[in-house]
Amino acid sequence: MVMLAGTPHSRFGSTPLVVGVDEAGRGPLAGPVVAAAVALCKPRPGGIGDSKKLSPADRAKVDVSVRRRCAWGVGIVDVDEIDRLNIFGATMLAMTLAVSRLVEALGRDPEVVLVDGNLTPHGRCVEWRWAAKPIVGGDAREPAIGAASIIAKEWRDRLMRDAAAAHPHYGWERNKGYGTPDHLAALREHGPCPLHRRSFAPVAQADLFAA
Repeated sequence: MVMLAGTPHSRFGSTPLVVGVDEAGRGPLAGPVVAAAVALCKPRPGGIGDSKKLSPADRAKVDVSVRRRCAWGVGIVDVDEIDRLNIFGATMLAMTLAVSRLVEALGRDPEVVLVDGNLTPHGRCVEWRWAAKPIVGGDAREPAIGAASIIAKEWRDRLMRDAAAAHPHYGWERNKGYGTPDHLAALREHGPCPLHRRSFAPVAQADLFAA
């Protein structure tokens, strides 16, 4: 588990603090799940939106702008914890870590945390202690969630590109760990590596086949 944050304290003062949270990496067969929490500054950076609808170049620019100007926290939950908790529990933990890091860095609790989706970590992760509101499609509807979705995706993509250098068989620089045909073919040929999620069926099946 890892927590990281950037904290431009002076841009928030005593105004009500609203935090947006989103994750990247629930579906892949390999690599961590990453969540980001963002408190937007005013004026907020331009170009914020659903990370899935931005071009890679635009997403990278917005990521840098948000991390330079706004307050943010990142929570990373690795493969061992994903296999131990299941991916839902690991995602709730990653979100909690991200908000915890942001709160720790800013020295204050948010009035509300807006979470993308229909569920929040409230009552599902023992460390979660903030008022939370789930918003379906929040990455497109709420700028703070959109900013969090961009940071989470860019952060995880960087991790997977780095991992691809150590595990070149699986094409992670292209597929980011998702179960694409080339990734599945590499799993069948080479078997899983330590960064694969063995609790996920395609990996477990490849593991049995390799054995």
